Amino acid sequence: MVSGTAIDLVKNELPVDEESVTLTGDVPIGLVLVDIVNGFCTVGAGNLAPKVPDKQISRMVDESAQLARMFCEKKWPVFAFLDTHHPDVPEPPYPPHCIAGTDEANLVPALEWLENESNVTLRRKDCIDGFVGSLEKDGSNVFVDWVKKHQIETILVVGICTDICVLDFVCSALSARNRGHVIPLKDVIVYSGGCATFDLPLHVARNIPGALAHPQELMHHVGLYMAKSRGAKVVSKVSFAASKKA
Repeated sequence: MVSGTAIDLVKNELPVDEESVTLTGDVPIGLVLVDIVNGFCTVGAGNLAPKVPDKQISRMVDESAQLARMFCEKKWPVFAFLDTHHPDVPEPPYPPHCIAGTDEANLVPALEWLENESNVTLRRKDCIDGFVGSLEKDGSNVFVDWVKKHQIETILVVGICTDICVLDFVCSALSARNRGHVIPLKDVIVYSGGCATFDLPLHVARNIPGALAHPQELMHHVGLYMAKSRGAKVVSKVSFAASKKA
């Protein structure tokens, strides 16, 4: 386990100054949910699921579900990635996970209702980076098309894992924005309380061939830091207010 002193040192040397954001709908916004599926979030659901209840992951699910409810009540667009893999196509360095056709690849119970919402787009992806996973054989991109269809200028990103799938998607979305490939997207916001990652302490990783230690709190912070360093806004509070145009 990484000591509190070590984590504090990293946070002091690599600070993430988090902001707050108030959503009114005056600027077209979309919610992006990254891989909030059983295989990553539900205790005992698979090789990469938590073995015991995890506070950070539980909070991420709760916060994401609350945001999804608000967005759906307002009929604002929601885009949900679902990690889904063919059983014969490995994704090194990870063990088999979120196999297509199993409950691992489905949304957690708190978000299952999204499947019936008209403002929600679901995208099953078979790679870490959801932006890449949105590519179609004809070269089109489902995420890019979603942004253009709804004329989204800001996306609010939540999900798991902060430093892996969330970070990769955020970095790709920012790069695409910078190159003018995802017009009219301007801002990418990551809500820290709506993100989580897994915990694999060093003493456990040492007994798993090829595994790397992955201390949860430290890597969550690193993921947020890297997202902000790439140009994302990181917020610790999300609130809603009436439109100023009303």
